[in-house]
Amino acid sequence: MDTAELLTLYEQMALIRRTEKAAHDLFLQGLVKGTTHLAAGHEAIAVGASAALRDDDYVFATYRGHHHAMARGATPEECLAELMSRATGLCRAKGGSMHLTKAATNMLGSYAIVGAHLPMAVGAAWSAKLRGTGQLAVAFFGDGATNIGAFHEALNLAAVWKLPVLFVCENNLYMEYTPIADVTAVPRPAADRAPAYGIPGEVVDGNDVVLVRETVARLARRARAGDGPAVLEAETYRHFGHSRTDPATYRPAEEVERWLKHDPLDIARGRLIEAGVPEETVTAADERARTVVREAVEAAKNAPPPDPREAFTDVWADGGAAWRT
Repeated sequence: MDTAELLTLYEQMALIRRTEKAAHDLFLQGLVKGTTHLAAGHEAIAVGASAALRDDDYVFATYRGHHHAMARGATPEECLAELMSRATGLCRAKGGSMHLTKAATNMLGSYAIVGAHLPMAVGAAWSAKLRGTGQLAVAFFGDGATNIGAFHEALNLAAVWKLPVLFVCENNLYMEYTPIADVTAVPRPAADRAPAYGIPGEVVDGNDVVLVRETVARLARRARAGDGPAVLEAETYRHFGHSRTDPATYRPAEEVERWLKHDPLDIARGRLIEAGVPEETVTAADERARTVVREAVEAAKNAPPPDPREAFTDVWADGGAAWRT
C-alpha cells in the first residue's frame, strides 16, 4: 500500500472516530435518544475491509455498525442526523443507531438480532453467483455470534454451495459483558470452527488497517475465483462498554491499558511517519476530519424533524405499507 492510500484510510478512520465521539457527546447532551453501541477501536476492520472490496459488493453489519456504514459511503451528517431523529438522517429517522443502512451503496443493514444477518449474506452471495456478477457478500459480526445457531447454518450452506461470501468476526474479547473465552470451547471462536465446514479460517490483527486490507483482498480474490467462502477473525477491542448503559468495569484495567496502546489510528499514524510522511501532513488529515464532524454536528442539530406522514413508507419494496397476503 502506498502512502497516499494509507493516508486516505487514516483520515477515514479519524473521521469515524470523531463521529463516534460526537455521538457520545450528543447522547450526554440528551440529543441522541435510545442507546448507542460505539465501535471506537474497531475502525481498521471496517476501513481496511472496505478498501479491499468493490463498490458493488454487499456488506452486512451488526448493531455496532457506525464504522461500516461510514466505510461504505455514509457521511457523518447522515449518521448523526439519524441518531438525533432528524429528517435528513440516513434512514430518515426510522433506524437510529442500531439500524444504519445505505442500500444505494450496498451497505444492506445493521442488524440488532445477533447473528441474524449471516444467512442474509449467504442469500446475497447466492444471488450474485446465480447472476454471475462477480459480486461478493461480506458479513461482519461479533465474537458472541459464533455461539449462535445462525453462524453455523450460514457457514454450512455457504460451504455446500461454494458461495462468494466472507464471514468477518470482529473479536473484541467480550460478548456483551462476558468474556467469549469463558463460554467457548476453542481459543479462536470463529477461525477455529471454520475447518469443521471445510472453510479456511484465518486470524488477523484487526487494529492494523494495512493487514486487514491485504487479508480481505486476498480472500476476496479467492471467493471471486469460485473457491468459496472464508472466515476471517479480526482481533480488536472496543474503547467503550457494550452500550451507553455499560461502564465496562468488568474489564481488567491492565487489559484496557494494553489495548488502548494498540489503537488503530496510532498504528496507521506510526506506519505513515515511518514511511516518511511529514507529521504535519498526518495532523492536517486529523484536522480535516475534525472540521467535517464539527460541521456535521451543527447541520444535524439544525435539521428538521421527520414528517410523521412518512412513518409507514418504505415498509414494502413498493415504498408503501399496504397489507397484502
